Amino acid sequence: MNFPADLKYTSDHEWVKLDGTIATIGITDFAQRELGDIVYVDINTLGKEVNQHDVFGTVEAVKTVSDLFMPVSGKIIEINKKLDTDPELVNSDPYGDGWMVKIEVADAADAEGLLSADAYKAQVGA
Repeated sequence: MNFPADLKYTSDHEWVKLDGTIATIGITDFAQRELGDIVYVDINTLGKEVNQHDVFGTVEAVKTVSDLFMPVSGKIIEINKKLDTDPELVNSDPYGDGWMVKIEVADAADAEGLLSADAYKAQVGA
């Protein structure tokens, strides 16, 4: 499994890449493996303010539907439109083309409580 060191992680299996006040968010390699083949990504929160830990969308796999939880508070400014027609990008490239949303971060301090790659790796027992 892949755990990029430049990302922050949540115990709910989302990852965050911070670039100034913009954060890119997706689900981890571990999460996509646990879910299996992803068939649909439903995110309808574009332009909305979403608080840390709130649900911002869902991911549907063959066997289950899973909520997506916001790792840091902010306004969703972009949704990955590629996932509309190619949701399996989340399986094949969870940290690249399979990203979910980009947000304008409301409070950078939210990121201080996120997990490092090593801490996340320990949490999932990898």
